[in-house]
Amino acid sequence: MQMISWVSKQLEISHGTNTPLQAMEGLRGIAVFLVFLVHYSSLISPWLSYDTIHIASFIHSAGQIGVDLFFVLSGFLIYGTIINKLSFDVITYARRRISRIYPTFLFVFSIYIFLSFIFPSESKLPQELKLLVIYVIQNLMLLPGLFDIDPIIAVAWSLSYEVFYYIFIPIIIFATNMKSWKSSHRINFWLLITLFGFTWFYINDGNVRLMMFICGILLYEFNKIQKVTSRKIGTIAFIAAMLFFGSRALADINYHLSIAVIYVLFFIFCLNAFSSDSFSSKWLVNKCLRKLGNMSYSYYLIHGLTLKFSFLVFSVFFEKNPIYDFLYFWLWIPLFCLTLITSFVLFVIIEKPISLKKNI
Repeated sequence: MQMISWVSKQLEISHGTNTPLQAMEGLRGIAVFLVFLVHYSSLISPWLSYDTIHIASFIHSAGQIGVDLFFVLSGFLIYGTIINKLSFDVITYARRRISRIYPTFLFVFSIYIFLSFIFPSESKLPQELKLLVIYVIQNLMLLPGLFDIDPIIAVAWSLSYEVFYYIFIPIIIFATNMKSWKSSHRINFWLLITLFGFTWFYINDGNVRLMMFICGILLYEFNKIQKVTSRKIGTIAFIAAMLFFGSRALADINYHLSIAVIYVLFFIFCLNAFSSDSFSSKWLVNKCLRKLGNMSYSYYLIHGLTLKFSFLVFSVFFEKNPIYDFLYFWLWIPLFCLTLITSFVLFVIIEKPISLKKNI
């Protein structure tokens, strides 16, 4: 019991004078579990039969919206910390964003580099020294994602989207003097940007998932400024988002239109989740889900490595044969538990003491 109590205490985060949205912690937990399902379904696929692969593909596709949910939450939080503050210090803002991302990232990045030399067959590193140095620097600068560069840490592509948003949202806000605008004018502006953005990406292709940050911005304006609440259909919207995006594995659905649908459904879901008396809020504030959400960044970065190692070991004992496809439906449980352990260790030794100390 003492061990459980200690673990539970470690997974609580101090928010200082800020009152946390507990449902947001639960939303992060949901998001990171969806990401787990993506990589689990992908890595186990060599052991699956044709029929089970269809199920795994559906879950793999549905789980991809976990990253989009993270983008919505980042859009909400970062926009709120800027638009709502009387004063804004660029140096403090930059320092906090760097300290939030880099310590945990650099620790995991170092593990990947070390293992790349230990297991060269699994390495993504170029052989030529010049190309190696350039490639490592590109990854350290968090360029993979927005740019066509293969990330050393597979999930790190999304960090380039986050950094892009961190840089440009304060520039937009202060270049337009947006803080002095009426909320209704800001909402109209971001709605126009939404319409223009989706039209642009539909015609020209590109990084359409950046639009999910704007979903978070509008969510902040409606929920925190306009005090709009929603008591219904939030959970239904979330289920609909998973079913719709999962169906992309089975049907040819335009990707850009799919993201637009998820944009709307996530707005409905999160607005409902942030209404304290809603059904969504009630299940999202579950303690286990919240605690998973609190260590979601550590989990996000390390779970893929844990799963990769697990399946390398698994392949030693079980040849890649579809006769083992029944494993898909239960093996995720012990593997998920294993990813929780490695993520918790990373959270306790790196993220919490370094990145979450007096941070926003």
